[in-house]
Amino acid sequence: MSGMDPALKPRLRRRSTFESVAWVVCSLAGLGILLSVATNPNFKWGVVAKYFTHESILRGLMLTIFLTLASMALGTLLGLALAVMRSSNIKPVAATAGVYITLFRGTPVLVQLIFWFNVAALYPNLSIGIPFTDIGTAIDVNALMAPITAALVGLTLNQAAYMAEIIRGGFSAVGKGQIEAADSLGMSAGMKMRKVIIPQAMPSIIPATGNQFIGMFKETSLVSVLGVAELLQSAQLIYARTYETIPLLIVASLWYLVMTLLLSYPQSKLEQKYSRTSSRLPRKAKKVVLTAPEGIAR
Repeated sequence: MSGMDPALKPRLRRRSTFESVAWVVCSLAGLGILLSVATNPNFKWGVVAKYFTHESILRGLMLTIFLTLASMALGTLLGLALAVMRSSNIKPVAATAGVYITLFRGTPVLVQLIFWFNVAALYPNLSIGIPFTDIGTAIDVNALMAPITAALVGLTLNQAAYMAEIIRGGFSAVGKGQIEAADSLGMSAGMKMRKVIIPQAMPSIIPATGNQFIGMFKETSLVSVLGVAELLQSAQLIYARTYETIPLLIVASLWYLVMTLLLSYPQSKLEQKYSRTSSRLPRKAKKVVLTAPEGIAR
């Protein structure tokens, strides 16, 4: 440390009296709350411990994880397509994507889930085939839209609208000079998207996607209204039989908290890695710069 530049040495911050008092007050308050929760017999921690690893609770947790992963994967792919459409210079294409995003972001996801579960009331039967011919297949929508299918469709379509805006925001972060350089090199629209825009938009997209992933895990609790036996619904089925409402809700809450903490760690690492602030960039980081060969005007 003796040979270090004084400007690079960490500064020691002196703790103020007010901060010290605040630490004492907050610590005492937190300790009081913990003691109250731990010693209150109405919480029934023995029941919580009994059902925390119950078979039905773990099955519900696995279904919650499946819904989260599937909805995020499908929603991200659809969101990417919507973001490309929204950024298109073809006005009807951009307007279509804009209407979709506005519709699904402007209505509650719970309403959307219930709508898809009851969509058979509007279209009881669908036919997929070649127009103006007898070649086709009839689909019973009521049988197709089982609770888990409706949950997956509703969560995916809603997530796609939010991911589209996240990805479009990442596209906007790419410098115009990079796009102009790609145009000067004669890149097609698809190649420009794959080689230039998407790689440079990732630092803006990935941290926000991590937040959406954590939010989606908790948002899956809404599908319990459809009768899907995910984590919350599994807890509800148990306390409907045992009348241990509060302990079972604590079990579900603890699992949501545990999974959120587990997901928050890699998400924070991604934020550190892909942060665009200069203070977090490594000194040897190389920025991708496209240069046009000699003889080609920019």
